[in-house]
Formats: sequence, C-alpha cells, structure tokens
Amino acid sequence: MPPRFVVRGGRPLRGTVRPAGNKNAALPILAATLLADGPVELENFPRIRDVDTMAALIADLGADVSWTGSNHLRVDARNARPKPLDPKLCAKIRASILLAGPLLARFGSCVLPPPGGDVIGRRRVDTHFLALERLGATVEVGERYELEARQLVGADVFLDEPSVTGTENALMAAVMARGRTILRNAAAEPHVQDLARMLVAMGAHIEGIGSNVYVVEGGRPLAGCAYEIGPDHIEIGSFIGLAAVTNADLVIDPVRADDLRSTLLGFDRLGIRPSIDGTRLHVAPGQERRVRPDLGGHVPKLEDGPWPAFPADVMSTTIVTATQCSGMLLVFEKMFESRLFFVDKLIGMGARIVLCDPHRAVISGPSPLKGGTVESPDIRAGMAMILAALAADGQSTIHNIGQIERGYEKIDQRLRDLGADIERVDD
Repeated sequence: MPPRFVVRGGRPLRGTVRPAGNKNAALPILAATLLADGPVELENFPRIRDVDTMAALIADLGADVSWTGSNHLRVDARNARPKPLDPKLCAKIRASILLAGPLLARFGSCVLPPPGGDVIGRRRVDTHFLALERLGATVEVGERYELEARQLVGADVFLDEPSVTGTENALMAAVMARGRTILRNAAAEPHVQDLARMLVAMGAHIEGIGSNVYVVEGGRPLAGCAYEIGPDHIEIGSFIGLAAVTNADLVIDPVRADDLRSTLLGFDRLGIRPSIDGTRLHVAPGQERRVRPDLGGHVPKLEDGPWPAFPADVMSTTIVTATQCSGMLLVFEKMFESRLFFVDKLIGMGARIVLCDPHRAVISGPSPLKGGTVESPDIRAGMAMILAALAADGQSTIHNIGQIERGYEKIDQRLRDLGADIERVDD
C-alpha cells in the first residue's frame, strides 16, 4: 500500500515552528541558475519533491547540483547543454515550464513537453509564449513546445493576465535580451519578488520589484551569487489555520509581515487575529473564531485573486478553518475551477458546506468533525485535510500524501514536534 498519514485528532498543539523557504520561489530560482556564469549558493531551500524534480531536470541538462547542507543547495550550470527536457520529469511538476525562458535566453532554443502538476483546473500557458514572442522568439505548439530565438530583444510587453510563472519566464528572458524591456500587468507575488532580487544579485538591472510594472535593462553579464529565499507565506497561512482549528499556542518564526497583509485580513474576518513582533508571529489560544458579517448583517465573502489579494493557495486551509468558526461564510475561488472539489471530503467528516458551483462554496460553522479516510487531491487540499484530521474527533487516514510532500517539507515530523499525533505509514 502506498504511504499514508494516520492522524489522531483532538490533541493540544504548542510550540514554535520555522516555515520552510518559499516553494514557489525555489522553483523559478532553480531555473534561473542556468543563466549564471558561475556557481550559485542557495540558502533556506525547501527539501521537497518538487524541488528534487526541478533539480533533476537541471542536472539532466548537465548542471552540477548538490545539497551541501540541510537546506543549502549549490548549482553550477556552466556545463549545461541544450537538449529536450525529460518528459517523465516534466510530467511531475507544473514548474518545468519555467525552464523555457532561461533555456531560450542561453541557448537560443528549447524543446519541452507540456508541464504536469496539480489538477486544480485549466492552467493556461499562453501568457508565457505570448511574452516570449514579444521578445523575439518563435513558438511552435504541438505534442511538445518548440521555441527558437537567435537574439532576444527588449520590448514593451503587456501580459494578457498577471500570471506568476508567465511573469517569471518573461523576467528570466528579459534580463538576457538586448535592450530595455517593460513588463506590464505583471505578477508581484512574494515569490516573483524573490526571483527578481536573486537575478539582481546575479548582476541584472530590474526596477519595479513588488509592483505590476518591471523595467529590465537586459544584456548584462550574470555571475554566480549567494541568495537566501524568504519564508513561505503560503505555509505560514497553513500554520495560522492549523493553530486556529486546534486552539494551539503557536509561534511562527521567521515571517515577513509585508507578505502577510492580505492573509491576515482574511483570517481576521474569521475572528483569528495573530500578533506580529518583528519576524515573530504568535497565534494565541482562545481565538474568537467567529465570522464577522458584512455591514447590515449580510453573509460575508472571502475571495482570492492576484497579489496583493488573498492568496489562492491559502484558500483550502481557510475553508477548513471556517468550519470551526461560528457563522456563515461564502468563499469565492476565482483562480481555479477544480480547487474546491475537495470539500466533499470535508462534508464526509461532518462539515456543513454547500458547494454552489466550481468556484463558490458556503460554509456554516462550527461543525464538529469526525475522523475519516480521505485522500489528498493536490498540495494545498492535502494540507487542508491534515488540518481537518487534527481538528477531528477520532482517527483519520490520509492517502496520496505524495501530493502533500511535494510542497511541505517533513510536515509530519514538524507537526509531531508541536504535539500532533501524526504518523507516516509506509508498508
């Protein structure tokens, strides 16, 4: 039988947890090492399956990739050579698409199969290719993607949507393109900012980091560097929800407060109000856990969107949190049309949720949850099922945990350190 988590809920949690490095920054940063004319030393790198897969893709191109510490990765891509990407590795992660920009910029061409990753709805790649075409690439789309560009040239590029990975691909190509590039309607999530800062550390000139307009002076030589990625604000949101549903006394350290503004606003609506002192976030026990209605007593709505709106990747754990709060909440998942389909598993555990359509659900709480046998359909829903199991009365078994381990480093061990009764069973 494949590995699974066995969780016994109802135990009090207490302690301090260190969030892992931002997974969604680690993957594009790994891709960007292909542009460096020298070794890159990466600190606070999460040791998760998606990172291992991306590292294997780069190593397959000839780069020297090695872990030199528990969360320290060294990449020297000077000996990398152009070749079609391994389709089996690409099928494992969505982030394989992030190699298009650096391969095109460095070698003038790239061939890659369609990316894999979570099945949470249609995840278009049009923005990537439209941006690269504006920079001078030609793109042929069939059973695989084939891109060519003798010389990338800077351009004024308006992205047709603020795609995170589309922005990242465009940035990595733009820093190698000749002349100035302006990226408009660009994504500005913390992980995009981390990539941009790392490119600057390599020698790139990028203005507008943190905004939706980036100005890139391309064509500068890029050298090796040392870079430490920031804490994962999505994981921090997961831990805030964990503390809320288990009534834990939990400290999360370190955090970057500026990365958490929209997340904290969302939890505030549920009556969960952590305190932040410098890099230390504290979720005290005894949170109100009451949904605050809109003016006039109307049912409030929590919706996600591109940065700086409430993060889509925090929505799954927030839904579980809402099941343990008094009141009614409408959640509106705008980004992906299949992400909410995991709520049937919560309903089976006793949650009172009405799935209105693929994008909207109404949660009425609090609902006592009971243990059950569930599975993880994607990374974030998998973490949400762990939260539900820890809040539930009785024992739960969570299958398909490989999805969770793609994005959360040693999550069972870290939860046990806080007092959780969770066991990884691997027959």
